[in-house]
Amino acid sequence: MKITEMLRTSASPFPSIEIVPPMNGMRKSDLLDAIRPFMEFAPKYVNVTFHRDEYEFRQDTPGGGFTRHLVRNRISQVAVCAAVMGETGIEMVPHIICGGATKDEIESQLYNFAFLGVQNFMALRGDALTGEKRFEPIAGGYNHANELVEGIRSFEAKTGADLCIGVGAYPEKHFEAANIETDIINLKRKVDAGADYIITQMFFDNNVYYNFVDKCRAAGISVPIIPGIKPLSTARQIELLPQSFSIDIPVELTDAVQKAASKEEAYCIGTDWAIAQCKDLLAHGAPAVHFYTMGKATNIVEIIRNCF
Repeated sequence: MKITEMLRTSASPFPSIEIVPPMNGMRKSDLLDAIRPFMEFAPKYVNVTFHRDEYEFRQDTPGGGFTRHLVRNRISQVAVCAAVMGETGIEMVPHIICGGATKDEIESQLYNFAFLGVQNFMALRGDALTGEKRFEPIAGGYNHANELVEGIRSFEAKTGADLCIGVGAYPEKHFEAANIETDIINLKRKVDAGADYIITQMFFDNNVYYNFVDKCRAAGISVPIIPGIKPLSTARQIELLPQSFSIDIPVELTDAVQKAASKEEAYCIGTDWAIAQCKDLLAHGAPAVHFYTMGKATNIVEIIRNCF
């Protein structure tokens, strides 16, 4: 079932989760055990992130020179989707990114997912590689997510598939955008290219989300905008999350976490904050709530249990 159909036919808002493909060496049973706690709540779909291939240089030539080697440390999305779908029957939503692949290679990915019966995708530009100052597509690849959306729609027309495409958005604007208005113009390009719905980056102040939705509607974006939530779980994340995702964390939350007497107390404060966020979002008509699990279940399970 397409995500848009889930949103249209569901009697009430619902949770969804995002998982990261496991590192090489993990067994299928370990992966399934990791997501099993979420199954109590029958999530409508599960997103699977994608990590670009990277390269490392190894000093392994007779003269002491370096050669470049491809590094793939994680189990493939196709394998993850097949494992979870086979065990649970839940709809899987793999992330398709512009970075690191040609248009033909992305089409090959789509054929593999179509073979599994996957019809929902998240189309994302992806991040620059470590060491790159800015994102650079490879030769023959897509430069922007709106181009990728168009490519997926072309695949749909070519194959007769019936696909649903989600895209990402940044309520506090993408760090590369000059301002939020420009960022929303870029978001509208993705919607105009054929995106069916939007999932936001994490945020910790709901007013950021509400204001963002208002701006999107004023700009002519009418597709569903699903809020994305990640609970703060450690004091260290007060520094790491703004650095990694260019987001603000409210003073009330940072002060409370920094004053926590223990790691456990800080964890509970972050969880309680996310529960309050989620309840408020649902009270204000959010169509669903998407949770960034980062491979951890305990706090997400508690939030969902308290809110759905």
